[in-house]
Amino acid sequence: MCGIIGIVSQQPVAQIIYDGLLVLQHRGQDSAGIVVCEGEKLKLRKGNGQVSDVFHTRHMLDLVGNMGIGHVRYPTAGCSSSAEAQPFYVNSPYGITLAHNGNLTNVEKLKAELYESDLRHINTQSDSEVLLNVLAHELQISGSLNLTADQIFSAISETHRRVEGAYAVVAMVTGKGIIGFRDPSGIRPMVYGKRDTAGYTEYMIASESVALQTAGFDLIGDLKPGEAIFIDVEGNMHIKQCAKTSTLSPCIFEYVYLARPDSIIDDIYVYKARLRMGVKLARKILREMPKHDIDVVIPIPDTSRPSAMELAYHLGVKYREGFIKNRYIGRTFIMPGQTLRKRSVRQKLNPIDIEFKGKNVLLVDDSIVRGTTSQQIIQMAREAGAAKVYIASAAPPVRYPNVYGIDMPAAEELVAHNRSEKEIAEVIGADWLIYQDLEDLIDAVQKGNRSIKEFDCSCFDGKYVTKTIDDEYLNRISRIRSDSAMQDDNENVTVIGMELHNNA
Repeated sequence: MCGIIGIVSQQPVAQIIYDGLLVLQHRGQDSAGIVVCEGEKLKLRKGNGQVSDVFHTRHMLDLVGNMGIGHVRYPTAGCSSSAEAQPFYVNSPYGITLAHNGNLTNVEKLKAELYESDLRHINTQSDSEVLLNVLAHELQISGSLNLTADQIFSAISETHRRVEGAYAVVAMVTGKGIIGFRDPSGIRPMVYGKRDTAGYTEYMIASESVALQTAGFDLIGDLKPGEAIFIDVEGNMHIKQCAKTSTLSPCIFEYVYLARPDSIIDDIYVYKARLRMGVKLARKILREMPKHDIDVVIPIPDTSRPSAMELAYHLGVKYREGFIKNRYIGRTFIMPGQTLRKRSVRQKLNPIDIEFKGKNVLLVDDSIVRGTTSQQIIQMAREAGAAKVYIASAAPPVRYPNVYGIDMPAAEELVAHNRSEKEIAEVIGADWLIYQDLEDLIDAVQKGNRSIKEFDCSCFDGKYVTKTIDDEYLNRISRIRSDSAMQDDNENVTVIGMELHNNA
């Protein structure tokens, strides 16, 4: 899970990209990067940390250009180092930079092809660099000095043919324009929009609609699965379907947890979907425990709030805010390392004792993945004086690895893997545990857009929509996954194609 942005304008775009990346910060806190194009020159700044850590005033003043792309990274493979920060750059052909959200599932095969057939060198462990080189190779074959939209779309068609997995991509071709494309299953989200400014039209591509909205762009729509968009430097927009076959199968976990509640993804309001999850969960509780003794419903901030509010309303039970969140601690689920995640939970949340003392408390979370956070929060509720601690998950049990860009690749890391609900409750220390049914989750999300017939629910049901995932692949990603320590950040803006004097 990462956040991506691309903009073409007639004015400097670095500040718009920066502001958009702040809005998408929830999608990745490991590293951030921006590259802009001024004429035939590229200026790149990227490094470890959150957006406000990577970019200071001196960097922003150097990032001058009327089109550019940006990225916030959350590592699911490789390491947590500045070498893995995006966007990536390759000088041939044209000078191409690329940022990617998702995960390629045939990356080892592609690496071999790139070296043996395409004669290209890969310098990092990132599948995004592999994707960049595949695209660059196909552009070099089908392109010319005067690159056209049709040549770009032809190269993307060949990229679709070679690449497997989940990918939402923004790329910039130096002096030519911005490209965006989405995998043929539409697993990861991508939207685009425009705004009219001083007689010309600006275009933005982003992971979520909220990035467009906060920048004053009007949402045009979602890029369809297998579709590509090219916005040239003159501000002309070209769109074409580039995959031979495509079926919209968006990741349902976007609606459960990943996306901001104020986003619209594939015509589904995320906030409304989460409200409906709460209704479904309340009905299940009333079926399974009609004479419940729940005194109060308390959300585990922040993602679970909409579900918890609706659940409490339909149970006829008080809703209370029982935890105060430290806004300066990131999302523990996406932190690179189990030790760091454990340490951050108590730094992030502090209970309000009066809401717990002597009460039977139902904690509501959006999902339970590793169980580490749930275990510590339940213990905090007991220490605050709760008589009983129940927990409800707005999502079904996460029992299977995710291979499409979410950090749950190893089955043995998942608390629900090979455990019953009773056993899970014992592990995390809850008096009672209830999960959403998968059918109810699908219906809650699908109600926003009935034209979507299939979702990627692989982390819940083990069914992978790309059909190419086998036990050998799952075992391999489990072996190679590691949480590496972050390396020191580079304090200078990197300039491609010219020397920049920086007094940092």
